[in-house]
Amino acid sequence: MPRKKITITAENKCSFCKGAKCCTYFTEQLETPRSMHDFDHLLWQISHRDVRIYKDDDGWYLLVEAPCLHLQADGRCGIYATRPTVCREHSNDYCEYDAPAEDGFELYFDGYEALLKYCRRRFKTWDKRMGRRDGD
Repeated sequence: MPRKKITITAENKCSFCKGAKCCTYFTEQLETPRSMHDFDHLLWQISHRDVRIYKDDDGWYLLVEAPCLHLQADGRCGIYATRPTVCREHSNDYCEYDAPAEDGFELYFDGYEALLKYCRRRFKTWDKRMGRRDGD
């Protein structure tokens, strides 16, 4: 017996998603960092557990990898009927089910060392002006 082909749409896509990726992190847009002081602040933020920073076409973002407390083991929302507005307005027209979000990143920093390396390349006097020595 031939299998029925299922068309995946925005209405049913979430039921096919494994791991509820969109509910395992959140992002906050940052003001575009320009100065050494701005980047030093980003270094402080990325020094915290499960914090990443990326830049895409829309700007700079803080990415906090922390699953929603209401995410159930089966990937469903435990408070679906009363979920926050940001969840209600989330569009899955093109989401992590279609392609990893990382595909759109221009820059991605997974930790302190990666961002510090970028700062040192961007600002040739980084260590001197920030009062750091090699190995700090």
